Amino acid sequence: MSNPSTVLALGRTTPRKLFSILQHPDGTVLKQLQPPPRGPREQEFYNKVYDSDCCDRILLELREYLPKYFGVWSPPTAPNDTYLKLEDVTRKFNKPCIMDVKIGQKSYDPYASAEKIQQQVSKYPLMEEIGFLVLGMRVYHVSSDSYETQNQHYGRSLTKETVKDGISKFFHSGYCLRKDVVAASIQKVEKILEWFEGQTQLNFYASSLLFVYEGSCQATTVRLSDVTLAEKRRVPKGLLSGGDVLEYNNNIHVINSTENGKIEASVGKGLSKFYALHKKSCSKRHHSQLSLKVEDSEQDNVWKSSTCITQEHLNGNVLPQLEKVFYHMPAEPKESAKVEVRMIDFAHVFPSNTKDEGYIYGLKNLITVLQNILDN
Repeated sequence: MSNPSTVLALGRTTPRKLFSILQHPDGTVLKQLQPPPRGPREQEFYNKVYDSDCCDRILLELREYLPKYFGVWSPPTAPNDTYLKLEDVTRKFNKPCIMDVKIGQKSYDPYASAEKIQQQVSKYPLMEEIGFLVLGMRVYHVSSDSYETQNQHYGRSLTKETVKDGISKFFHSGYCLRKDVVAASIQKVEKILEWFEGQTQLNFYASSLLFVYEGSCQATTVRLSDVTLAEKRRVPKGLLSGGDVLEYNNNIHVINSTENGKIEASVGKGLSKFYALHKKSCSKRHHSQLSLKVEDSEQDNVWKSSTCITQEHLNGNVLPQLEKVFYHMPAEPKESAKVEVRMIDFAHVFPSNTKDEGYIYGLKNLITVLQNILDN
């Protein structure tokens, strides 16, 4: 059966290509081998990179940025049809948001005919200047519990002036811009750039980056007064005011400190530990109050809740109250944004003895755009 998420993820929108991406019952993706010379060239590329006897450091490092390869497969009913058996990068996500971006200044290889070159250039004349092209995206909107889809025509409509806003659409949840995902994406693209800067073996044409992130993640912000924590990504063992020991809690991650000893923390699941933390912090201050302000950062304009919690409340009806407040929280703790960035489409990869300047140019420009989205 065809996997719509994967089909769209790979930017496949034409009827011919729509049926070339299938999903095997074991969860892998089946990509139909293209006609010669493209199909055999892509198969040869995967075979070379994933050869069990491979000892080339450059190729071994490259595996980290590709879907895993499991050889070829043919259906019993059509033994002459050959498919590449690949890892489904979207499989581990609940609500995968997916974008396919073609990278490089040229979408044609050195052996392309003049007619082919003209055809490719006419599709997106800005490719040489911008260095990349959005082939498609599928974004989950928390606000409407639905997906928004854009195809390659959307990408071709983007200009140098509008490409930043065009790509930022991919990182918007319907409530807010997912800056955590943008930041994680930049880090992953930078790692790929680092690989390209260090290799002179291969040149890539008409190849893409596949971006995938979890769209159902909803960060929740909690402000705790009278609590001082080290300003670190994770909460270490330390002391609360009043001498109470704060145990390491994997479900609370400090994101920044505020005035008067307040903190903002991203809270994952495990509310029982969360309640215990506050009981502990108040156990020696029966007449003091712990001000707890909970704001859902993705639904900031939709709902807010502020509650003053006394020691009696902590032992009483505050638990059901907090459960109502945190009903939006995901099923698993989110220590960081779940993001994958993988290289795909290798029908036009050729041996070389120089750096792939066209691909490097595209990666750098893409990083610049992503950084501008993050900064603004």
